[in-house]
Amino acid sequence: MDRVHITDTVLRDGHQSLIATRMRTEDMLPICAELDAVGFWSLEVWGGATFDACLRFLQEDPWERLRQLRAALPNTRLQMLLRGQNLLGYRHYADDVVRAFVHRAAVLGMDVFRIFDALNDLRNLRTAIEATKEVGKHAQGTICYTTSPVHGTAAFVAQGRELAAMGCDSIAIKDMAGLLTPGATEALVKGLLDSVGLPVHLHSHATSGLAEMCQLKAIEAGCRHIDTAISSFAGGTSHPPTESMVVALRDTAWDTGLDLDRLQRIAAYFREVRKKYHSFESDYTGVDTRVQVNQVPGGMISNLANQLREQNALGRMDEVLAEIPRVRADLGYPPLVTPTSQIVGTQAVLNVLTGQRYQTVSNEVKRYLQGGYGQPPAAIDPEVRMQAVGTAETIDCRPADLLQSELDKLRADLGELAGGDEDVLSYALFPEIGRQFLEGRRAGTLTPEPLAPPVTAVAASDGPARAPTEFNISLHGESYHVRITGSGHKGQPERHFYLDVDGMPVELMVETLDELVLSGGAEGAIATAISGRRPRPSAPGHVATAMPGNIVAVLVAEGEQVRAGQPVLVTEAMKMETEIQAPIAGTVTQVLVRKGDAVNPDETLIEITAA
Repeated sequence: MDRVHITDTVLRDGHQSLIATRMRTEDMLPICAELDAVGFWSLEVWGGATFDACLRFLQEDPWERLRQLRAALPNTRLQMLLRGQNLLGYRHYADDVVRAFVHRAAVLGMDVFRIFDALNDLRNLRTAIEATKEVGKHAQGTICYTTSPVHGTAAFVAQGRELAAMGCDSIAIKDMAGLLTPGATEALVKGLLDSVGLPVHLHSHATSGLAEMCQLKAIEAGCRHIDTAISSFAGGTSHPPTESMVVALRDTAWDTGLDLDRLQRIAAYFREVRKKYHSFESDYTGVDTRVQVNQVPGGMISNLANQLREQNALGRMDEVLAEIPRVRADLGYPPLVTPTSQIVGTQAVLNVLTGQRYQTVSNEVKRYLQGGYGQPPAAIDPEVRMQAVGTAETIDCRPADLLQSELDKLRADLGELAGGDEDVLSYALFPEIGRQFLEGRRAGTLTPEPLAPPVTAVAASDGPARAPTEFNISLHGESYHVRITGSGHKGQPERHFYLDVDGMPVELMVETLDELVLSGGAEGAIATAISGRRPRPSAPGHVATAMPGNIVAVLVAEGEQVRAGQPVLVTEAMKMETEIQAPIAGTVTQVLVRKGDAVNPDETLIEITAA
């Protein structure tokens, strides 16, 4: 018997792909005994976006989730997805932080570390691989699969040999967008097995409708490890269904030996669980063959849709999807996976909405162009580089080589909130939401976002609001739950509204509900009425943003002299930061925003009077 082994992703990538990573630990634990008895090669339970979602939305300690899952799954390998030098955040971290993170995860029970880099720059994997081997755990070197003029089987096989030389225990093919075809799968699997001499694991998303065929061709070529998801969290932008692959391989030389009845009981459990999270379901379900051209992972498509919807520009989605391959080519054909999918996708939105390519460039694109994320697969368009960063020096070394050890400084910055290394590492990855989570935990005020069903409309009246009125909104790619608990009289000069945003009480003074702009979440739910207080841009010196976002930093003050092109604001959208520049030279006469404000394109944020 040449058995095929299965890694099930329902506790991580399955719900990350289909319900925005919102599944709570309390919905995982009751079924763990059944999952533990199946006989999976491993269960993927951690990493990816789960760390961020636990802190930002669920108000859970991700380290505690790992502890609980380890206790509930004593007989099964636990597996996580790690972004190499990025860990689970969006920048490169110093080597001491990477080693500390891997060591702590191993102590709490992580067995298999699937380690990748968005650019396939293997220099960014070395420290994490070494740290994994130091603690005696399984280091799985990962190849991010993509297609372009500079990517092909030979190059991927060469990467596999390098990963083996680094000491990896296995090789994973990570097909995050569902780009593999059966023929390409067969060639790549054969090439790796013939040249590398390590087990090959296939991770392919079902977006394009080819994943099951690719898995079968991989098995025929000698692959004995595939990733699937329990059927109630399979398909679409997730993975092939576990039960289907078990049946397909039954009574063959590759029989998995897994109990179909048990798997179906597990599927029934998760089918009910999924209903609780219906408000987080992606609009993009089923087969989407456009991914074969735009290469955008499914979760990224839903974020792009939210960005465009907020500006009444959802009809321009096809323009954005057509622009993404052009931006990707300009940037040297990076594979589209976190964080490069966000970097390329956000820039494509900016290019489409501003009507001029690279008129506005995100800080992450600038960092990328200067080598801050590593070596791009191909040459970057020189005109784009010059337009975005001019003659700024480019990093040629491994980016982390320029970083000083930072764990001690992070521990000092966190101060008395640091209950241990786990808290320091949470703060390292997500400084703002990490600190707010730790403060909320200490104060006993942590409140996860509600799971109440959405209401499509809110009716204002001349009297007090009917209480409570509840609905969900999407803003900047994220969802928030709002409860209006009361309001003042409409005829008052400043009308009071009383509401909760993600469980946190807020009071506003606005004239009409139409002027309400919401922002917040676990980073500190805020509601601000700004549309009625900021004028529309109408003069050359009026500074505005190209897309909705939040103010990260205000770089100038009233009375300050500025030059044309000088950065005056930093905004954030889709977890990407963008500098907003002064359109003219002159004097700052009015600053209409402050850090944390939500802003929209039709608002004047700063007024500059010409010199």
